[in-house]
Amino acid sequence: MLDSDYTQRFLFDDTDVRGEWVGLERSYVEVLAKHPYPEPVAQLLGELLAAAALLVGTLKFDGLLVLQARSAGAVPLLMVECSSEREVRGIARYHEEQLTPGATLAELMPEGVLAMTIDPANGQRYQGIVALDGIDLADSLSNYFASSEQLPTCFWLNADGRRACGLLLQQLPADRIRDGEAREASWQHLRTLADTLTAEELLGLNTETLLHRLYHEEQVRLFDPRPIRFHCSCSRERSAKALISLGQHDAEQLLGEQGGSVTIDCQFCNQKYRFDAADVTQLFAGAGIEGPSGTRH
Repeated sequence: MLDSDYTQRFLFDDTDVRGEWVGLERSYVEVLAKHPYPEPVAQLLGELLAAAALLVGTLKFDGLLVLQARSAGAVPLLMVECSSEREVRGIARYHEEQLTPGATLAELMPEGVLAMTIDPANGQRYQGIVALDGIDLADSLSNYFASSEQLPTCFWLNADGRRACGLLLQQLPADRIRDGEAREASWQHLRTLADTLTAEELLGLNTETLLHRLYHEEQVRLFDPRPIRFHCSCSRERSAKALISLGQHDAEQLLGEQGGSVTIDCQFCNQKYRFDAADVTQLFAGAGIEGPSGTRH
């Protein structure tokens, strides 16, 4: 059983492959506590949370990684954010009347697309998009890397509403094995062993036990775990900036339409930020977000 939320990196010393394992429990439960998601939606969201945490471990940047899946089906939106500080949050949209027990990814998210956005604190924003055409989210993410010019990367993901776990393998540039045929054979061997993982093993074993079970004949170097936590980046200040972006005329019109106060809801954590007429006046007077009325979230 998992004791905490963390990712843990590992390397195969005799070949050019690295890996990452993630287990989410508290952070996953906190995401689900914000919205009463049905089982198939909670499962998909958990898998995407695990995927984002795994991907952040492969990137060297300060900023935000966003995974967003959209479709024309029962689940029109899955969205997960994971910062370089390993703070995660996520949200899903669904049509409950269209959900069916045991539905596949293709049935839940037909005509789906998956977008991965890297938004660094400094530097250029990057986005890649691929069709959501795998048998599951792990397969679709693996296809994303197969169709790009990035390093070959494979995912194994599972979530059950209580825990969300994942395994990633990534082929590194040729160093220890230079021969192309031998290099491919080594990569396929490690992938084939990972394919034997059951959902119960992925969800129930810690990193060391899982790697020993899969790769006890390989030289595996395991690095220190890195913690992950749920954190929503919403704030009264951000909400105030969103209100200012409307312009004073539209903001005051909105005040009138909503009975003298505007409430901005965070879709991720359900936090509410209320601004009354005095607050709005101060915002556009440049006096800051601390309105005189004392109304706060």
